[in-house]
Amino acid sequence: MLSDRDIAEGVTLRPIEEIAASLTIPAESLIHYGPNIAKVRSTLCRHLEKRPDGRLILVTAMSPTPAGEGKTTVVIGLAQAFRALGLNASACIRQPSLGPFFGSKGGATGGGHSQVIPSDDIALQFTGDDYAVIAGHNLISSVLDNHIHFGNKLGIDTANIFWRRVSPISDRALRRVVVSPGTVEERMDEFHISAASELMSTLCLVRDLDEFRARVGKILLALDKNGGPVTVDDLKITGAVTALMRSAIHPNLVQTNEGSPVFIHGGPFGNISLGCNSLIATSLALKVSDYVITEAGFSTELGAEKFFDIKCRAGGLKPDAVVIIATTRALRFHGHATDYLKKDTDALKKGLDNLGKHIENIRSFGVPFIVAVNRRPEDDDAEIDALASMIKAMGVEASIVDCFEKGGAGGVDCVERLVKKAGEGGALRFLYNTDEPVIEKIGAVALNMYGAEKVELCDDAKRDLSLIERLGYDALPVCIAKTPRSLSDNPKLLGRPGPFTLKVKRIRPALGAGYLVVECGDILLMPGLPSSPRAELMDVDAEGRITGI
Repeated sequence: MLSDRDIAEGVTLRPIEEIAASLTIPAESLIHYGPNIAKVRSTLCRHLEKRPDGRLILVTAMSPTPAGEGKTTVVIGLAQAFRALGLNASACIRQPSLGPFFGSKGGATGGGHSQVIPSDDIALQFTGDDYAVIAGHNLISSVLDNHIHFGNKLGIDTANIFWRRVSPISDRALRRVVVSPGTVEERMDEFHISAASELMSTLCLVRDLDEFRARVGKILLALDKNGGPVTVDDLKITGAVTALMRSAIHPNLVQTNEGSPVFIHGGPFGNISLGCNSLIATSLALKVSDYVITEAGFSTELGAEKFFDIKCRAGGLKPDAVVIIATTRALRFHGHATDYLKKDTDALKKGLDNLGKHIENIRSFGVPFIVAVNRRPEDDDAEIDALASMIKAMGVEASIVDCFEKGGAGGVDCVERLVKKAGEGGALRFLYNTDEPVIEKIGAVALNMYGAEKVELCDDAKRDLSLIERLGYDALPVCIAKTPRSLSDNPKLLGRPGPFTLKVKRIRPALGAGYLVVECGDILLMPGLPSSPRAELMDVDAEGRITGI
């Protein structure tokens, strides 16, 4: 089979105006970034508000292997399959992060015959949205320290500064740093990956620039010496931060290798942040498409739970169907195979416990679903067929998808099933009400999604909760940060772990995003690079062509 690079270079891209026109997006709503990339003005949503929404389909997965299970590839492939059947469809995905791109996981632009193109541009700087987030985020850090340096009129308690700096690159050396060393302002600080930035999540949960500005002003940065909140509004830089983000607010439009439209906007990670693309992009896609296929980071208990309980709640979205991706390698991995890349029927069967839990998770939200067995070129046909039969024996509808090798044609069976599922009329149920006590909201997710027996707050988390309750921030949804390797907060507990305790280390208000970040286990907000990062394989020739991706 041809490489991803060869497939992409063999595609003749359509002008982006044609892609937009296929969705009835007028040319005057486009902001061009070359012939094949454009932003769509976010104000178009306002002009289309009376138009009915299309059907919304979420793609999620069982617990993954370290390499991931191909959600983006399937989303792209299904969008192509809808179009192949003559149905007006578009996809909505997140912008890739440079951390995994230069690390070990790659560019998150799909693969094989289901890619978004131009993939190099998308995976690297793209339209600069991530850099706008980084600049806005670090502007806040700079002005905060500058304010302290010039007299600290707000009386900021330097022992209670919550706002951390961000970087787009995974860098473990930045997990703990000294700010202003050798001065009276010296203190310990840390960097987080930009995909975990509160500005990134805020971007993904607003409807327009005005709402973004209002939310940014509310972001909690620190406490003053009387224990009161210090916000971005207090520093008088809400306007400056919004100015840096005024172009980033517009969603990006590109195309697949088969010419299907794809919106790419926002890039929060699913394990340590929201894990969904922007509400603006999804809302716009629903106004110009009959079917919208989107994804949420990692698996059902992470990205999908946040999609339902945070994004759908914030945006009033009503999902019509869900696809749960299962792969032979993920089932072997969670079936404790010695080598999950090799055929192992016993491990495959044991891994069904993990898939079964993810099926239960989606059932609890009340949205119709199917399981898609995602076939890869190295898969054994007999094993794939056996897996599909095992899933059907569980009383669950299953479809084999092969979007990697066959593009849209490899997702037609799945799409035909999804059209029927989306018409069944399910009604989304949230796991909790936001006015419930914080510990009960955490428990609702931990017990129902993870299979935990109980939740335990460490001393820091107890102090955090007391502060949250004192300041009146306790009526927000919870965004739990934990490992994606396991249903639990321990990455070593594969499959479907037995009774365990979810250990909460910190609870942090993210008032701009509109939720509470609940950090569990040994989760890191700044990843590190592997021993042999993918960056070592990359180069650029004299024509600017990137190799080694």
